[in-house]
Amino acid sequence: MKRRTLVGGIAAAAATAAASGTAAPRRIGMSDVERLRERFVEIIASDHRHGGQLGIEKRAAVLADDALTLQKASSATQRVRNSLYASAAAFTSSAMWAAIDGRRYDAAKSYMREAQALAEMSGDQTIKFRIWSHAGTMYRHMGRPADALAANDVARNLHLTRRDPLFASLGLARQGAIQGTAQDRTGVRRAFEQAQETMLRADPTDNRPVWMIAFYDQAELDSLALSAHLALGDYPTAEYHAHRCLSALRPHMVRSRAVATTRLAHAQLGQGDADTATATAMAVPAEAAGRHPRVTRMLEKFGSALATTAPRSSAVQMWSEHTAAWRANS
Repeated sequence: MKRRTLVGGIAAAAATAAASGTAAPRRIGMSDVERLRERFVEIIASDHRHGGQLGIEKRAAVLADDALTLQKASSATQRVRNSLYASAAAFTSSAMWAAIDGRRYDAAKSYMREAQALAEMSGDQTIKFRIWSHAGTMYRHMGRPADALAANDVARNLHLTRRDPLFASLGLARQGAIQGTAQDRTGVRRAFEQAQETMLRADPTDNRPVWMIAFYDQAELDSLALSAHLALGDYPTAEYHAHRCLSALRPHMVRSRAVATTRLAHAQLGQGDADTATATAMAVPAEAAGRHPRVTRMLEKFGSALATTAPRSSAVQMWSEHTAAWRANS
């Protein structure tokens, strides 16, 4: 995969020092790692606001190359080298997630393989968890629940989940979402009961990576439960979790709000309430409806289901006019 490198001044400075005939190679330290981590925070923020965009994927991939360029160009302690590999793995996992969210699965699988190798070299269990957990989500979206469970189990079996209940909770919640796809009602109920109990045991003051702090909370647990019960066709329970999720979502979770709102519309339509469901679907911001591949596809499915459920209703005409408007502006 060809990527442009040297976006920031960090790698450029290191390469310049290495090329000089008189200057000694600059020693890379944790201050350089911290600069990369600041860029990672920016990637996380972009993902939560926009999600699935090719631009986010490419920026994350370039920054992963920056981290690896530092490895090649300079001297550093083993701690710094491990941190650079962890940063490269983190950026690559963000590129992977953007590709998953944008339904670019071939690219996502390529990033996954690269991220897994980098994570092994880093020795960082938190990033290993993120990558394998993302892999489980990828296979779930692809309709491959057996592969999804296998990948998610790798994440759940890391020693990290025995030390930190919050990671254990996320692993269980994602297991529940996968079991929804597999139509395992008993598994869904058990997984979310355990995920909720385990979350309550987590110490909120523990030091955790920014990507975990930024998204996993009660709202995300309810979002995964919403997905599972929607897949099972349990629409009242799905609606219950949708309202819980939407009421608890933090302001920066723009993409997650669009996804949950769209799923709520499906849950309401599944209960035969076409008018309320249409009003809910119309509340999804036009930017997400027209530019986020996952949201766009779910809304297209909503339109098809609406036409089948209430073919002669005024809701169908309202939805048709609404979608024509946001498609024209996307």
